[in-house]
Amino acid sequence: MMFADLHLHTNFSDGTYTPEELAGRARELRLAAVALTDHDTVEGCARMAAACELAGLEFIPATELTAEVDGNELHLLGYFVDTQNPRLLAEMTRFQRVRQNRIREMVARLNQLNIPIQADAVFGIANCRSPGRPHVARALVMGGFCANLDEAFERFLKKNRPAWVPKFKISAVDAIELIHQADGLAVMAHPGLNRADEIIPGLVRAGLDGVECFHTKHTPTASEHYVRLANELGVLITGGSDCHGLNKGKPLIGTVRLPYEYVEQLKAAIARRKSNASAPPSALRTLP
Repeated sequence: MMFADLHLHTNFSDGTYTPEELAGRARELRLAAVALTDHDTVEGCARMAAACELAGLEFIPATELTAEVDGNELHLLGYFVDTQNPRLLAEMTRFQRVRQNRIREMVARLNQLNIPIQADAVFGIANCRSPGRPHVARALVMGGFCANLDEAFERFLKKNRPAWVPKFKISAVDAIELIHQADGLAVMAHPGLNRADEIIPGLVRAGLDGVECFHTKHTPTASEHYVRLANELGVLITGGSDCHGLNKGKPLIGTVRLPYEYVEQLKAAIARRKSNASAPPSALRTLP
């Protein structure tokens, strides 16, 4: 059988692997296909595509957006997005500015606690346009203020800790529409972490294309539950490790091995969408 991992991050957001390192690791694990889902950016996709071609891997350009519905934070994966789509790139630039301002606010709160790290030092560690909390955590460890990343999050960066700052979130409906207008498929990431299954049918009515049923933090029972739910709602099934490189100790890539048949279903859905988009109005009226 062939397998895929459709939830991976590089150092273009909060992962530690370069695209080339990630593609090399995927090849070692004998994966057939991978998707790059960096937060609020598609900047790494060109390099990842080239690295995957050299490694003999199928590559799916993607991204991960933070959204909100009825007070619930959720993450939406956009698969097969056009990485040159002007509106997507403009919105991502806005999201990245907000991320950078969030870093400055977290650093300011740490400074109030007499921890003298600087925002520029965090940006230097991140070396990307989409910095996040792991980069602040690494600054705390490198500065000797915490022994490891887990301590940094537990003491300062987790929700309701002294340096935690809420994320900016667009509405889930707007995020789905943004992904669709960039020719992508919108998939809800790791629903088991949200514990808000009641919002999923409404998201499907708003255009959600799929659910990430298989994830590192989903138990087998949870995965089976979300497969049933996806089938009941008639949406696509995806899965991935959510690998961030060495940020969380042992790299997770390949620990979730999605059967390739689900990649084929994603590609078939994209082909149908493109076919419908190119059909004349008279033809569309006859489609089921």
